[in-house]
Parts: sequence; C-alpha cells; structure tokens
Amino acid sequence: MILIFAGFSACTQPVSKDEKANSELLVPETIINQAIGSLKQKSGVTNLIRLEKGVKHAATLWRTEDGTNEDFVAFCETNFVASDAERELLFNKVTKNFESIFGHFNKISLDLKENVDLNNGKMLKIDKDFSAFSIGSHLFNDLFANKIAFIIALNFPYYPLTEKEKLDKSVTRKDWAMVRLGDIFVSRVPAELQQAVAKAGAEADIYISEYNIEMGKLRTDSGKQIFPEKMVLLSHWNLRDEIKANYGNKEIGKEKQEMIYKVMERIIDQDIPENVINNPNFLWMPYSNKVLENGKEISYLTESNKRYQQIINNFKAEKAIDAFNPEMKTFIQRKFSGEMEIPQEDVETLFDTYLRSPQLIKIGAIIEKRLARSLHPYDIWYDGFKARSAIPQEELNKKTISRYPNPMAFETDMPIMLGKLGWSKERAKYLSEKIAVDPARGSGHAWGASMKGEKAHLRTRIPETGMDYKGYNIAVHEFGHNIEQTISLYDIDHYLLNGVPNTAFTEALAFIFQSRDLQLLGINNSNPDQERLNTLDSGWSLMEIMGVGMVDMKIWKWLYSNPESTPSELQAAVLLITKEVWNTYFSPVFGIKDETILGIYSHMISNPLYLAAYSYGQIIEFQLEEYLTNKNFSNEIDRIYMQGRVIPQQWMEGAVGSKISVKPFLNKLDKALN
Repeated sequence: MILIFAGFSACTQPVSKDEKANSELLVPETIINQAIGSLKQKSGVTNLIRLEKGVKHAATLWRTEDGTNEDFVAFCETNFVASDAERELLFNKVTKNFESIFGHFNKISLDLKENVDLNNGKMLKIDKDFSAFSIGSHLFNDLFANKIAFIIALNFPYYPLTEKEKLDKSVTRKDWAMVRLGDIFVSRVPAELQQAVAKAGAEADIYISEYNIEMGKLRTDSGKQIFPEKMVLLSHWNLRDEIKANYGNKEIGKEKQEMIYKVMERIIDQDIPENVINNPNFLWMPYSNKVLENGKEISYLTESNKRYQQIINNFKAEKAIDAFNPEMKTFIQRKFSGEMEIPQEDVETLFDTYLRSPQLIKIGAIIEKRLARSLHPYDIWYDGFKARSAIPQEELNKKTISRYPNPMAFETDMPIMLGKLGWSKERAKYLSEKIAVDPARGSGHAWGASMKGEKAHLRTRIPETGMDYKGYNIAVHEFGHNIEQTISLYDIDHYLLNGVPNTAFTEALAFIFQSRDLQLLGINNSNPDQERLNTLDSGWSLMEIMGVGMVDMKIWKWLYSNPESTPSELQAAVLLITKEVWNTYFSPVFGIKDETILGIYSHMISNPLYLAAYSYGQIIEFQLEEYLTNKNFSNEIDRIYMQGRVIPQQWMEGAVGSKISVKPFLNKLDKALN
C-alpha cells in the first residue's frame, strides 16, 4: 500500500541543497542517549530494547524543521508509551485510521487511472495527467509535520529484515502486525519526488499499454499476409502468447513464430519504424524493415531509444530518492531486502543455481525431439507440454468467445468457477461479490482493495468479438490474484497483516489458477502422463522467467555503476547484458550464441525489478501444488492465504511445512526426466 503513494518509477526533479542537508542530518548521538536516559527513568518502562530502538529510529527521521535537539528529547519524553496495554490501545486506533486512509486513497487512485487503464473511449491528455497525479504524495510529509509519523516510529520502530528473521515462534500475530506498522515510516521522501515517481510511472504504463502491433498489417518480403486482418497484439504479452499458440499449428505456425520473433528483435534494437506502432495505416515488412503506404514504400523514423529512455527515467527518480533512505540506500535494496524481503544476492544465487542445472539441457533435447527440429530462440516459450497444446486454438477461442462476450459475463461466471475448484456455494459467492471485472485498455491486471467494503478489480482485455482463449488464460491468472487479495484482506485477523509477504506469493496463486483454466472451461485432460509433462513445462518456464529476471537485475546494477548514462548507452549495455545472460545459461541448452530476446519483457520498462517475483512465484507455486495433492484445495487455499503478510520463509513454513527452495523442484524434475 505504500507504493500507492510512492509510485513504482519516476523521472527526477531537482533536490534543493536544504533538502539534501536535511536528508543527511541526524540527531547527535549525545542527544539520542540523553533521550534514552531520560525515558529509562519513566515509570513503567520495562522493555529497554524497544525503548532504545524506538528513539534511535525516530532520530533518523527527525529534521531541522521538526524542532531543535531539545525539542526531540521533549517529544520522546512526552510521546513514548511505556505500558503494553496503552501501546496496544494506540496500535488499535492507528490501525483503524490507516485502513481508512489507505483504503480511500487506493480507491481515489483507482478512479483517477480509470480512463487510462480501461477501454472506455478515447483517451485525452487530461486523462493521462490525472493518471500521473499521486493523490497521496503529500500524505507522509503531512504525517511527519503533525508528528503522527514520529509517534508511530518511536513506539513501533522499524525492524530490518535480518532482525525480522530472528523473531521466533513466540511472537504473536498482533506482534507481527505491530512490526508491520513499523515498516510504514522507514524513510522520509520529499513530496515532489514522490509525485515525480507517480508521474513517470504513469507515463511508462501508458507507453507500454499503447504498444500494439497491427499483426494484420505485417507482410513477408514477398508481400504475403499470414495474420488475420484485425489481429492486434500488445507487446510483449500478446506477442509471446501468439508464439505459444502456434505450436499446434502445423501449416504456418512456424512462419508466424519467426515473424513475431523478428518483430521482437526490432523492438529490442529500437529500429522498429515508429509509425507502425499502434497504427493500422501502414503495411510493415519486419524482415527487410520496409514500410508501405498505399502500396508504395516510404521513408520513416525509427523509435530510436524511447524504450530505454523510460528505464533511464525510472532509474534517475529512484536514485534521487536514495539519499532519503537511511536504511535501504538503493532501489535494488528497497526492492529486494525491503519490499520482497529476500536479499538481491540471495535471489541471484538461487537463479544462478537453477539456470546452471543440467536438467535444462535434457528438457531442451526432449523439446527438439518433439518439434523435429533444432531449437530457435523463441522456443523459450515452448508450450507443447500443456494439455491445451493438443487442442486447436480455434476450438478454444470458439468456446471462450461464446462464453465471455463481455466483462460482465466473466464476472457472472466467477462463483461458478470457484465452485468447480471446490469452494462452497456460499463461500464462492462471498469471494466473488468482492471482485469487479473491468475492460482493460492494455493486457490487464489485478488491483486489490485496501480496505474492507471495497472491491478488488480484475482488468482484462476483451475485444468486441469476445474474449479469445489467450485473453481468457490471462483473465484466469488475474482472477487468482483477486482471490488472494480478497482472502488476505477480508479474512485477516489484523489489518496491517493484510496481503502477502511479497508479489511472488500472489503470483503463485495466480499461476495455480491459470494452470486450471481448462478445468474451469469444463475440458478434462485424460492423459496419464500429464503430471510428468506439467513438471517439464514448469521446469522450462522457470528457466525462461529466471533468465529475464537476471537481465532486469543486471541492468539496474549497470545503471548504478553508470548513473549518467544516455538512452543509447543504456541500449548498448542492455544488448550486451542480454547476450551475456543468454551465452551463460541458455546457449548450452539451445546451441546458439549472442541472442537478445531476453530483453523484450515490458516489465523492465513499466515495473522495474518486478520480474524476479515471477520466478519466486513459480517456485512457490510448485511447492504449494505438491502440498495440495490429495488435499481439499479450497480449504487449504483459504487457510494458507489467511496467514497474511508475515516474512516469506515463515509464510512458506506455515503453508507447506518447509522453506522456499528450488531443490524439491529439481528432484521432481529428475524423476520426470528419468
């Protein structure tokens, strides 16, 4: 919920000298010790560790505009709550108020972005301006100014990840909720920087949501049209899914895949003609990169680094905020140790271990045999292990289009789908009525509520002709997110524990739902070998998503080493990074070198350092699926996601009885391969 107000990425605004000075100013140690010494004499003080921790944390946030050193000591003496009973009362009141603040601000943010996110008519500049407006950008400054933030920081101090991991099983659920309250005021970022974050984040989202390729306007160099006239695919999601969809097409499937791959290369290289993006007025020959208008070749401008400018904007914004984060001084630290609560070094080590595993070479050999050809780079998205791959795409499309002609049809069907997964009629109704389905302008997303009484939103793209299978598959994924968002808000015991430890855990449930999409359509798979095939599919998919996650992390490390880089310099670096990651991990599997396809993911542009969550999500999904075997699916999902937002390893132990690890996955992969 903090991200609602801070934004995900931004272009930077200048920081004044006074602000820089304030960001570095700490209360002197002598004054801190004076405050601690004075409080130790206060009647009823028994928890000296909490006292010292609270004073020291509040001191890291205190600035000259908040008062003198003497004012700081007086503030601590007046506002430190020694009694556990009084502190619990303070906690309950703060929790109630924060649910109202966060919940209503989330609703306002949702409303302001509606005309950009939803396919509800022409988008005006004013829509983009409102979408970029951060309604809560001044909230935290105001809470510091009126000293509410300091009261909370003093009495509910921040615990770094290393300290959270040391909290034992004697810590109660309410204690954990109090720890989460301490996570709210970790740093103090100027409002204008938060607003800039929101503005650039919105601009990046718009850039990606409008990056459509008119597939019906693509031509081979001989002038052949191979895609339907009105097919429009969003990069990268729909392009990738169209590659997946064509493994069952024996006639021109490979030809379609090759052309999409060339389109992706043009996007990554940024030599794609700018006038063919989201524009049906031109014919484009991706192989020769020629553009035709009224049958005649015309000159054009390429997109020329606009893609990489978005990443530069994100980086400069986050770097501007670094100085205001005494606990986590880089965006990389904030994203992993802070938001994900798994150190970046641990993530990279786990990815490296898996990507070097010899099992991947064996899966590659199986895929080559099934395809009866050598592997091509786009085979990172090989989809032939799934049950649906044996069903013609046209048949699946026919079924989903007739069932879901509009968003309301999908919304109406949600309780029925939950019933198929084992929820009772009453429970399915309870969950479904808290989710609204909206027509997305982009590929879609799930947006959770932040207070009880509000609905989660499932945004999905549904053309006028109805929801095709690819859209349905994505919608089921988002439905999984919404179920998590609903359970972990409405059924949680303490509001400040609502949600999950990090995005990987909500991705896990989304993947679990997505893997059951055929079941929800009433299509049963009778293949006795399907469990083995599912394992191979998961193993291959995990390789692909870990690879792009590696690229994302390495891009940000490069940016911090080259903070003044230009978009063209970044583009050159990204191409080198993608080749390096490919050559290290994928070349042994594919037998091909120097590929850049790992740079196509749109998340790198509009949601930096998010991709690692998908990999962890798949690992968590696997462990959950193993645990769920022969158990009551709906009851276990309810129990597991009612844990809320404790730290990742504790959540996983509570869910399945063991910590997050890739080893069980590799063991099962060995069995499948043998």
